[in-house]
Amino acid sequence: MKILIINGPNLNLLGTRETDIYGNRTFEDYFSQLKDKFTEKTSDLELFYFQSNVEGELINELQKKEYFGFILNAGGYTHTSVSIRDCIAGIEKPVVEVHISNLAKREEFRHNSLITGVCSGSIIGFGLNGYDLALDWFLSQRPTKVGY
Repeated sequence: MKILIINGPNLNLLGTRETDIYGNRTFEDYFSQLKDKFTEKTSDLELFYFQSNVEGELINELQKKEYFGFILNAGGYTHTSVSIRDCIAGIEKPVVEVHISNLAKREEFRHNSLITGVCSGSIIGFGLNGYDLALDWFLSQRPTKVGY
């Protein structure tokens, strides 16, 4: 089962950007540990990572057919991108929305997510552990076909 984690704008700055909100760990460091942790849990998971500050590049990744599903932290595009929302609505793959911070405790403009309604679910406010929780959900959804 191939899962792609997609991080949007400014998430390349994790570890240095607003560390009081996002922590002081880079995503690359976290992703390496996440892969190791889930490889120990299951041998049929292939985990990939993509980050971009460009809206169209995020959409291109979401439209790739080789993945079972996606974990998406759309960053600021969560609140502004009808195009990402339409993409998620138009693909036939599960997408789990993840946010490191609790959007409801942030500025009012962050309270509205345009993508929540078209995602399989949302995990918000548990720090980087939100990605772990999303992967646990995907593992619970994996096909039970022999040889998958």
